Amino acid sequence: MQEQRLEYSGKIHATTVLGLLYKGKAVLAGDGQVTYGDMVLKAKARKVRKLYDDNVLAGFAGTAADAFTLFERFESKLEEFNGNLGRSAVELAKDWRLDRYLRRLDAQLTVLDRERIFLISGTGDVIEPDDDIVAIGSGGPFALVAARALIRHSQLDAVQIVKAAMQLTSEVCIFTNDHLSIEVLDKK
Repeated sequence: MQEQRLEYSGKIHATTVLGLLYKGKAVLAGDGQVTYGDMVLKAKARKVRKLYDDNVLAGFAGTAADAFTLFERFESKLEEFNGNLGRSAVELAKDWRLDRYLRRLDAQLTVLDRERIFLISGTGDVIEPDDDIVAIGSGGPFALVAARALIRHSQLDAVQIVKAAMQLTSEVCIFTNDHLSIEVLDKK
């Protein structure tokens, strides 16, 4: 019987980022776990941040270096288009898809302001969900379902929903922990 060998690519594997617009709040949370293969390297990483004078939230799933590059590019698009989230998201996706360097980046972004929320990917996707919830990373499907269920079947506010959904996700996704970074924008 021939032994099968698996090779590890060396990429940081996974995460969970959950964003939602709900009852006048924009909330974005990311877990803190950074993995390398089957090893946890860091438990308290910050994968979400405020941009554009604290008027836009952005979170990433993917490799850290790629994410920082995308944060910088996205923030420059926000500056270029005077904080217009939709236009900035579309222009970043265009650049990401067409630029030879950016095409190699392995990440996804969730971006939101007080009115809109988007998922942006390197394949040119700019998706604005119907239900104002976006979840990315390996725990994304778990967090999305948990947030939807909590919105439908609880009286929790936006921050409580995100915290509870991320906690539930950390209990089932091995690439997600419960050390959360949460950013909030209230309606002006």
